[in-house]
Amino acid sequence: MDSDDSADVAEIWKTFVPSASLLHIDPAEFAFRWRSATLSDVAIVRYSLTAEVHSRVQPEDQLFACRLVAADSELRTRRSIIEPGLPWATDSAQVEAEWTGTAEVSALILDRVRAQELARRITGDELLSLRLTSVEPRSDLAARQWVRAFDYLLTSAMSLDGADDELIEAGLTRHVLTTILSSFPSTFSSAITRDGGGHGAATVRRALTYIDENAHLPITVDDVAEAVHISTRGLQYAFRRSLDATPTEYLRRVRLDGAHRDLRDGGTDESVSQIARRWGFANGSRFNALYRQTYGRTAKETLRGS
Repeated sequence: MDSDDSADVAEIWKTFVPSASLLHIDPAEFAFRWRSATLSDVAIVRYSLTAEVHSRVQPEDQLFACRLVAADSELRTRRSIIEPGLPWATDSAQVEAEWTGTAEVSALILDRVRAQELARRITGDELLSLRLTSVEPRSDLAARQWVRAFDYLLTSAMSLDGADDELIEAGLTRHVLTTILSSFPSTFSSAITRDGGGHGAATVRRALTYIDENAHLPITVDDVAEAVHISTRGLQYAFRRSLDATPTEYLRRVRLDGAHRDLRDGGTDESVSQIARRWGFANGSRFNALYRQTYGRTAKETLRGS
């Protein structure tokens, strides 16, 4: 919907996020454009709002992940300031937002009971109490991945057409959850890295540790599987079940993050290609494309900026 009535904002917010409140909205130069897709337990929302706004959200029965982009804005919890433009998430912590002008907001909203049920299935831990442990993303890479995943989820959800898409809807709901939990610290992270999550979770924990410690070496997925005493196929299944990702994707993610840190920190006479090769990227064109897609700038720009 598109609207020039400020009362519509509060009404729609309350429908999707009952805890949300508009503390102040200046109707001067007001403009509101709302797009959303609603699944059985999930809402995927993108809207733009032009006004002077002061708002607050403190969910009780939802996982709420959001990104606000505005030229003049401030986001804060009771304990910290959230960097503008970064995604953030909460399941209980109060977050306040203020902006003047036009803001574009993207949000994933997931029923908390449903989220915990899915998380218990993924980890195999029937006693898991799911909660977020920080409002901020794990890393710059996690923030970038959240943004890309949101665009995919919104496009996919808006293309659904009735009961024939029930299986796809279930997959998207799971994808929404894994997008939030892979981007933000939570008790889910602990559950998949302790033996209480079952043999598969323990295997994934050992594989993650091995990759983190050896990503700078020319290791392969076969090497990872051998190191944790499992077949390559079994490792791939365990990763898919626990992380909704493949070992190859995680290894590439860690290597890309390592190359990003070296480029950002600078302090050496190394070129982009030398840093890329050190982190296992032999194909310079492929590395540059992945880097730009992930970080929104070229590797050379990052190195110059350092």
